[in-house]
Amino acid sequence: MKPFRFTVQCSSPTEVTSRSWRELARRCEGLGYSTLTVSDHLDEQVGPVAALMAAADATTTLRVGAMVFCNDFRHPVALAKEAATLDVLSEGRFEFGLGAGWLVTDYRRAGIELDPAAVRIDRTAEALEVVKALWSGQSVDFEGEHYRIDGLVGTPIPAQRPHPPVFIGGGGERMLSLAGREADIVGLNATMAKGVIDASIGADATGAATERKLDWVRRAAGERFADLEIQTRVHLALVTDDRVGLADAMAAGFGLTPDDAMSSPHALAGTVDEIVADLVARRERWGINVIGLPIDAMDAFAPVVARLAGV
Repeated sequence: MKPFRFTVQCSSPTEVTSRSWRELARRCEGLGYSTLTVSDHLDEQVGPVAALMAAADATTTLRVGAMVFCNDFRHPVALAKEAATLDVLSEGRFEFGLGAGWLVTDYRRAGIELDPAAVRIDRTAEALEVVKALWSGQSVDFEGEHYRIDGLVGTPIPAQRPHPPVFIGGGGERMLSLAGREADIVGLNATMAKGVIDASIGADATGAATERKLDWVRRAAGERFADLEIQTRVHLALVTDDRVGLADAMAAGFGLTPDDAMSSPHALAGTVDEIVADLVARRERWGINVIGLPIDAMDAFAPVVARLAGV
């Protein structure tokens, strides 16, 4: 079993100042979280590259990560350079997340064409190949369907070798198969095929759906499966004495039974003891060791982190 790691996602802080952001990063580090992550959307949030560098500069052990860079927003040559620079300047504390894009409003409001999912995923696979090649420090020649590179040497070379840990998450077979082949950290998500988050994702967030997704990852990964970290983003995270009541309410909103709702790896609710027991059981069942929490749960879940981080 891989030891537990806990990450915090904060993309839209209440206050965006240098002081408040640095203090948040230091508090995250002090509470024992391994990584502070920032998403990559075009709405009301901070820009990931600058925010991650500021967080790394304010701390000494905290890792920082993109959760995740949208491939359609940057050419992989430019992204490889930004990511390598983040890794060098953070002294090897960067985790590289890459995704194919999914949020319809990002594309519509920015006037970016939203290609079919299969095209976006194929383009992401090519981009990752380009990025990894450029991180090698060798001259890169590449000719794919979406990108062409002609004798380019990537600089700087990342501090972590052979490269920063690669995170890829998804809810569908194509994306999770890519993650199984290429990622170091695989995120199990509910499918976002509709391009929005609504009640329809409930059926894809159950334990049975998780089993199916792990099978896709396992088949694609082959022998390297045992080396992978498995992550889930917890969208409902609440320390409460009324676990049953919350399960009933959540189940009704997502069209699930209360048992299905509470067994979902994307929900954690109950007392600290109950949450600890749930996480240990999920790691035993599914191998999930990286727990992604929202920023508003960071302080409440500190006792859980103190019990399990590194264990």
